[in-house]
Amino acid sequence: MTDATPDAATPPPYYRRHIFFCLNDRANGEACCARRGAQQAFEHCKAQVRALGLAGPGQVRVNKAGCLDRCAGGPVAVVYPEGVWYTYVDHADIDEIVTSHLRDGVVVERLRLPPDVGR
Repeated sequence: MTDATPDAATPPPYYRRHIFFCLNDRANGEACCARRGAQQAFEHCKAQVRALGLAGPGQVRVNKAGCLDRCAGGPVAVVYPEGVWYTYVDHADIDEIVTSHLRDGVVVERLRLPPDVGR
């Protein structure tokens, strides 16, 4: 998947891409992203986006999210506007998402969360 050319009548989006990291912590012991390194991944992603000069209006925004209801595949993140869901293991996976998808517009297929994974 690559960047699409916007319609001339449609103003550009405030952010070209937006990545949300589930940081939800379930007190009842259920599987959750918070217990699988999501906060550290979020912080690493934010730092990488800044380091590559990708942060800010017209570029990329990295955000925290509450439960995204796909706990079984956690930790998870989702990139919009494409609506691509990712799971990841370590900082190398986050680096690949940042450079391939957030910067270059190419989905990292090996990290895609299967569509049937839910809570």
